[in-house]
Amino acid sequence: MDKDTRNAIESATQRARKLLEEDFAAQLEGDFDVHRDGAVAAKAGGHLSARQAFQRERIVAAIEHKRAAGMSAVDAARDYLRDAAFTTLNRFVALKIIEARELVQECITKGEQSGGYREFCGMAPGLPLLPESAGYRLYLESLFDELSTEVKVLFDRRDPSIVLWPKRATFEQLLEILNATELAGVWGEDETIGWVYQFFNGQDERRKMREESQAPRNSRELAVRNQFFTPRYVVQFLTDNTIGRIWYEMRGTKTVLAERCEYLVRKPGEEFAPRAKKDPRDLRVLDPACGSGHFLLYAFDLLLAIYEEAHADPESPKSEATGKTLAEDYPSLDALRRAMPGLVLAQNLHGVDIDPRCAQIAQLALWMRAQRAYRDFGIGRAERSQIRRSNIVVAEPLVADEQIAKEFVARLGDAELGRVFTSLVESLSLAGDLGFLLRVEQLVTRQAKRGQTGDLFAPPEERIRPVLDRFVREEASATNTRRRLFADDAAQGVALLSVAERKFDTVLMNPPFGAASLRGKKDFERAYPRTKNDIYAAFVERGVELLVSRGRIGAITSRTGFFLSSFQKWREEVLLQHAPPTVFADLGAGVLDSAMVETAAYCLEAVA
Repeated sequence: MDKDTRNAIESATQRARKLLEEDFAAQLEGDFDVHRDGAVAAKAGGHLSARQAFQRERIVAAIEHKRAAGMSAVDAARDYLRDAAFTTLNRFVALKIIEARELVQECITKGEQSGGYREFCGMAPGLPLLPESAGYRLYLESLFDELSTEVKVLFDRRDPSIVLWPKRATFEQLLEILNATELAGVWGEDETIGWVYQFFNGQDERRKMREESQAPRNSRELAVRNQFFTPRYVVQFLTDNTIGRIWYEMRGTKTVLAERCEYLVRKPGEEFAPRAKKDPRDLRVLDPACGSGHFLLYAFDLLLAIYEEAHADPESPKSEATGKTLAEDYPSLDALRRAMPGLVLAQNLHGVDIDPRCAQIAQLALWMRAQRAYRDFGIGRAERSQIRRSNIVVAEPLVADEQIAKEFVARLGDAELGRVFTSLVESLSLAGDLGFLLRVEQLVTRQAKRGQTGDLFAPPEERIRPVLDRFVREEASATNTRRRLFADDAAQGVALLSVAERKFDTVLMNPPFGAASLRGKKDFERAYPRTKNDIYAAFVERGVELLVSRGRIGAITSRTGFFLSSFQKWREEVLLQHAPPTVFADLGAGVLDSAMVETAAYCLEAVA
């Protein structure tokens, strides 16, 4: 996207945020007795209906959950307000994008005159007569419910951050912002949702954070300070020379990627060590600071080509999981194409971030990319495999009051498993500050030495997830909301552990740079003594740990690590010993939008 288009998205995003936050702040204070200064009335007022009283309990439970995570009262209230505005904006932006791609009928662009709503009213003629556009809200929420079967993190009705709904005047102004002429061309672009994510936090907010503290004071500041969009050409350069190069070598250079990967670096007469073929389902890609998923989106494109090439290869190896080749599991190309988008999301692509808002954006972006693949393959909606799984994980502490934690451990019905789970809770205390730098997989090693792994790690979700689901369903009201928030945290923690236990063929990243958060500083420096001077160097060290033999890292970071004396150990003990550079581009300044950093983009290959 050119600068004028990005400026238009930034202006629209900031206007929409202000509009929604002002509306929601007024609703929180006027209707629910929840104030921006953190003051929350002890009981619901008599003016609330039974439904509103229940909604208030969900709001209060969410704010209390944030306070239990260490936020002050005022920060918790403000963070809830941000969550509500961000999620609401993302939902309507998502509808604009989905509508533009004809994945749903016209539903949002013309508001209550949209074709989809008029047809909906044909089945329930009384809807337009409901006050405050309640009928239109019911229609949109029915769309959200349908979409939540595959994109749960953004559209799940149970999420406390979507209790609030914009007033009619606010909604009309929001539609006016989204329907502006200067945005007409952006809704068909994969990048749009990522730019909305980046621009939601304005430059003034970042500048204020840096003026008040040289180092990030908490996990949110660490996330906001490092939200910089990776340009498409950098994404292609790094992905082409990692997963693209690996497949190029596996195929002995005979691959469509040789032409498709326009940034793939090849020397005339180049020789390279042979690389054993893999079934595509066994190729794993990780972005440990995934943001809105730009690396994963482009990797998705390459993996589609890789799958089709492997399917046609009579010498393709068998899958580790199924014990069969791709052609044996999917006898025809049509059968493969019906399954392929879901396979790529479930088997190949993994992303981790400390910002929960990233999970909304990255999962939505990948789901939409999968839908586009189905359309390009000519597969109708009725024939498409439902997207059941994507591996986007939020690194965050598991927060629960002591009573809920005790109740859950009791529900496990296994004292050994309970001890393991308690250890997981302790291990995740700094997950929001260190993200994937937290070596949670060491928990498995420690428990294995004690003979206490139980079934939790085989794999984690299979043992723990059903118990969490039952735990949430057992009670209603505010207690249920607290249980659900606990269960969501626990599920993310278990998923983080599951990702950390794996080894990856490719790690792609635009990691944070600068100092670690003040809260995580001591643990960070103790865990990464060779790379503690800058968090980006630690991310590279961590990425090297997670590679298979001859796996590749592609990273864009500050260029300082390649010449400053303070990075000598990083160069000598991490890169040269374990993953020497294979490709290097010194990019200089002005690459990461407004980030004041000179960058380099490079690929490393783990020693065999």
